[in-house]
Amino acid sequence: MVDRKAIEEAQAHFGKVLEQQLERVERLKKEGDWTDYSKISPIIIGIIGGDGIGPTITAESQRVLEYLLRDQVKRGKIQFKVVEGLTIENRAAKMKAIPEDVLAEIKKCHVTLKGPTHTPEQGDGWPNIESANVAMRKELDLFANIRPVRVPSQNIDWTFFRENTEDLYAVGSQGINVTTDLAVDFRVITTQGCERIIDAAFAHAKRTGKKKVTAVTKANIVKTTDGKFLDIMRKIAGRYAGIEWDSWYIDIMTAKLLDIKRRNQFQVLVLPNLYGDILTDEAAEIQGGVGTAGSANAGKRYAMFEAIHGSAPRMVQEGRVQYADPSSMLRASAMLLDHIHFPELGSRLNKALDVCGQYEKKVVITGRKEGATCKQFGDYVMATVEDASLDKRWDACVKAKG
Repeated sequence: MVDRKAIEEAQAHFGKVLEQQLERVERLKKEGDWTDYSKISPIIIGIIGGDGIGPTITAESQRVLEYLLRDQVKRGKIQFKVVEGLTIENRAAKMKAIPEDVLAEIKKCHVTLKGPTHTPEQGDGWPNIESANVAMRKELDLFANIRPVRVPSQNIDWTFFRENTEDLYAVGSQGINVTTDLAVDFRVITTQGCERIIDAAFAHAKRTGKKKVTAVTKANIVKTTDGKFLDIMRKIAGRYAGIEWDSWYIDIMTAKLLDIKRRNQFQVLVLPNLYGDILTDEAAEIQGGVGTAGSANAGKRYAMFEAIHGSAPRMVQEGRVQYADPSSMLRASAMLLDHIHFPELGSRLNKALDVCGQYEKKVVITGRKEGATCKQFGDYVMATVEDASLDKRWDACVKAKG
């Protein structure tokens, strides 16, 4: 027998979710323009340690950033600000994904470099609070998750634009057990959300000289929401003459990233939240593992840069934190430099990371005591960045490996 009361309760719950999302759509219609960092002084860079190995790899990345930006700091153009309190202990104590006092400090920064934070899961002993990342994306409207993957010797240069504030993640904590046998979650895709992430992908392609943007969906099955994403893709593409576009389904795309004959044809990829989360982890593994990949979470006013991996609690439990690999956070730091209009420094840091992590490997991190420490690897990267012959070293490495 159908439980009518359960249906009515579910309908009431669903109605509240819809009200929240329609209010959000109205806010999106009123958003402003992108921040112009050339007009800001000082640019405040927030440093957020996070959980587990986060404080270690974030502090090392801060050290590298301060070294690279030392002249800008002296001139007062750049200011670093450490933001405390975004830890699982503090979040659990206050039952907030981001405690209000911490959020207020984050909003004083123009951009932040954030270490990984722990997200509670069923049965792990922590209360059921929302992911700090998801909350930050909502609170700061960081709608574009941008993840580059570079393997120069294989002619791989991908940039993924993952929509960051919608899809299943938007209301992931608002699903409902209709009965003991039926659980339902909700997926949210909006016109405004699609427009701005797709436009950001095409604008990036235009700025960087890329010739193709690829949409990734499952529109043959998920016809309404993924269908909307593709419809808007067609509309936005018409504004960018000279840049072609195509679309792939998420299942075959996971295979094509492994197709050596085909994968170097992809350049800029744009996709909804969940597909982007999955595909960018696979792409990072091709680069050398999720520990080597950074990401940007950008909105028109704020931006947050982070690793794409987690807080590695096992390393903490086993006393191996000092051997954590900072490469992911350093890649994120390179993206931060580019975002605040220091592209030359960002490019040099990326080249140094290519040389140190993919090619020469004179200092190797294994995550254990037989490998280098986080600081030793940071020293290696800084020395390489400062090497006047870095471009020649990079060219030689790519040619030898190719």
